[in-house]
Amino acid sequence: MAGRFRSRRGLVAVAAILLAAVVATGGCKSKSQQRQVVVYCSVDQAVAEPIVAEFQRRTGILVLARYDTEASKTVGLAQRIRAESDRPAADVFWSGEVFHTVRLAREGLLESRPELRPADWPSQYCDGQARWHGFALRCRVIAYNAGRVAAADAPRTLEDLLDARWKGRLVMANPQFGTTGGDIASWFAHYGPQRAMEILQGLKANGVRIVEGNSTALRVAATGQADVALTDSDDVYAGQRNGWPVAMNFLDQGGRGVLVIPNTVAILKGAPHPREGQELAKFLLSEQTEEMLARSDSHNTPVHASLAEKYRGYAIGHPLDIGYEQVADQLPAAIAAAGEILGR
Repeated sequence: MAGRFRSRRGLVAVAAILLAAVVATGGCKSKSQQRQVVVYCSVDQAVAEPIVAEFQRRTGILVLARYDTEASKTVGLAQRIRAESDRPAADVFWSGEVFHTVRLAREGLLESRPELRPADWPSQYCDGQARWHGFALRCRVIAYNAGRVAAADAPRTLEDLLDARWKGRLVMANPQFGTTGGDIASWFAHYGPQRAMEILQGLKANGVRIVEGNSTALRVAATGQADVALTDSDDVYAGQRNGWPVAMNFLDQGGRGVLVIPNTVAILKGAPHPREGQELAKFLLSEQTEEMLARSDSHNTPVHASLAEKYRGYAIGHPLDIGYEQVADQLPAAIAAAGEILGR
């Protein structure tokens, strides 16, 4: 009798353990059952991953992220979105720039989502039809090797780079990809095509070296293979974090200001997980995300007024007054002209 009782008690104990295991794992759904969202992201993976992880922690939504390579920044993912337009595989496009996002919106590939716009958001960082929203700013800069170029002598404007003193000392990323193409397109929009092509020819005459991406351009300058690089502010901040001897001036266009480049977020038309996509998009536009990006190696400038004063050290002085639609208009012609004049 005692043995039978112990046996029953053992069975009860085993059953209790199994029940506890079921309860403990009941909230851990399989990937097929768990809410999920797919994001195509051209932001540097090391910068984006902590934000993705924080969103997952807060919401329990599994994020499947697809990142772009440095060599094909943004363009590769934009082309993938076009190729998949009949049956989208992604829900959200988080881009590190705005120009290709504008073009995707024009092609009818992005949803209109006016409810995503934060209160009092500056109009220049929102599409007129609410198909994309901008946040967390970077800008174009002239980076230089601080061990080889004195701060007082460093170039400050695009026109300074055409001076013969910089011949054989310049490097920039391939304009076919990333923000360099958008930067050159802004020259076409700001100066007009004729002057923009003269600037490209001046850079060519000064022997500008073309490399794969902005971070590579900065590395070439940091290691003394060049003295000056056209790149983005976030690349310089990252280089300084690494202890590289680099400094920067904003790339001023003829005294009219520097090109400011927001991150953008958009929900793809026909997204397979629209509700989850909206939740991710709202999180990316939140103060939480902008603060994480301001504190990251990128040191993006926040758009939220509540954060602007806190991170005023990363403020971008004298932005160029130019519409992103104007720049996107010039993008194909600018990239073609750059390729023809500068080669590769």
